[in-house]
Amino acid sequence: MGIASFGMADCQSGDIEQMIWTDEQIELLKTMWGQGKPASEIALMLGCNITRNAVIGKSHRLGLTGRASPIKKRMNKGPAIMALSERMCKWPFGDPKKPDFYFCGRPVEISVSYCAEHRALAYQAPKKLIVQSR
Repeated sequence: MGIASFGMADCQSGDIEQMIWTDEQIELLKTMWGQGKPASEIALMLGCNITRNAVIGKSHRLGLTGRASPIKKRMNKGPAIMALSERMCKWPFGDPKKPDFYFCGRPVEISVSYCAEHRALAYQAPKKLIVQSR
């Protein structure tokens, strides 16, 4: 079965205002959704002025399973040593001998090695000595 496109000629009178989904459109939505196609592309194929948001809403109402975002997300790990600049926190995370080793990388003040959070961990005020008089 090939993927067909629905044009305005395939829309019944009143469908645009009432958002009536035909069985064919629902099947196409299910097929394309299952293939991981973007909602905007599915909307274009469905025609009848069906929007991206309408596709997303219908997929949720149909109980279609979630899928990975087509937008690749970067993990929130900080930079590697070669990507650090003098204005980035140099607090290390992990084992330096392992490939997943990284640094905090948050902004720092001029001539300071760590961000405020890591500075509080690294530098602690010396305890006051209590001198007992004899």
